[in-house]
Amino acid sequence: MDKDRIAGKAKEVKGAIKEGVGKMTGNKETEAEGKVEKAAGKVQGKVGEAKDAVRDTFKR
Repeated sequence: MDKDRIAGKAKEVKGAIKEGVGKMTGNKETEAEGKVEKAAGKVQGKVGEAKDAVRDTFKR
């Protein structure tokens, strides 16, 4: 498993928590930051998946 997949998942979780806190407190800025961080984590996870796929292809 690529380190980008792990880091991406961690970023997704952190963003989801931040988004939830923003919703609960009514802080739109924190909520928006959480959404952005969550999306960035998803992208980073996809990069890690692509790296894994390339690595697996060349191992064959």
